[in-house]
Formats: sequence, C-alpha cells, structure tokens
Amino acid sequence: MKRFMTRKVLTVGIAAGLTLGIAGAALAFWTTSGTGNGSAGVGAPVGITVNQSTVVSGMYPGDTVTLSGTFTNTNASPVEVASVTATIGTLPTGCVAADFSIGGSAPVGTEIPVGTDVGAWTGLTITMNDTTNNQDTCETTSVPIVYGTT
Repeated sequence: MKRFMTRKVLTVGIAAGLTLGIAGAALAFWTTSGTGNGSAGVGAPVGITVNQSTVVSGMYPGDTVTLSGTFTNTNASPVEVASVTATIGTLPTGCVAADFSIGGSAPVGTEIPVGTDVGAWTGLTITMNDTTNNQDTCETTSVPIVYGTT
C-alpha cells in the first residue's frame, strides 16, 4: 500500500512541477509599447426610387385621387425615409400648371429594407383643378408626377 501511495504522490508532484514550469515559462516575455494609424472607408448611400402603385386614369375637373406606392432600395443596407414628396412635372402642350395640384402629405418615418417594391407610403393626392378656363387640351394626357424623399 505504501508503494502505491508513493506513486500517487510522485505523479501529483511531477504534474504540479510541470504546471509551475510551464506557467513560469509563460511569464517570461518582453513588453513594449507602440503606435500606428489605420483607416476605415465609409460608403455613401445612393438614392432610392419611389414607386407609384396607384393607377390614376380618367381624371376630370374637380377630381382628387389619393396616391400610394412602394420603394426600390438598391443600397447594401436599409435607409431611413422620413416622407415622400411630389410635384407636377413638365405638362404636355396645352395643359398649364394651374390645371393640376399635389396635396396631402406622405410621412413614412421608417427604414426601408433593401429590395424592389418594399416599404409603403400613402397620403399624397393629385387633383385636376376645376378652373374657369377651358381644359379640353388636358383630355387624354398623361400628367407626370415627380417624386422625392426626405
């Protein structure tokens, strides 16, 4: 029995000695200080596309249609859109700016994910104003709407 206990003690002693030797070796190193420079490039997002999903046809003087749509975001990550804006573009010959108006507001206030036809907006309106002038020249024309975001 004594011989067996001695081997155990000897084995534990050797293991402890090796552990201390390794720990001692791990503590033997040099320290120093230094400096350096680096950089990280940041990209700039590209504009997103505002898509109109409302089909507007057959307008007449005094008619108002609510506009709505989605977005196309080709950036590498989502982008924040506060609201959608719209103006009447260049009208066809014969129509004048007073014939149409954009009203309402289209708050979005959220991140638009990457993709096509993502997110949603609504709230803007287009009105064919009922003026005292003859508006026959606007019949069967297409009214361009120019969208933007803030």
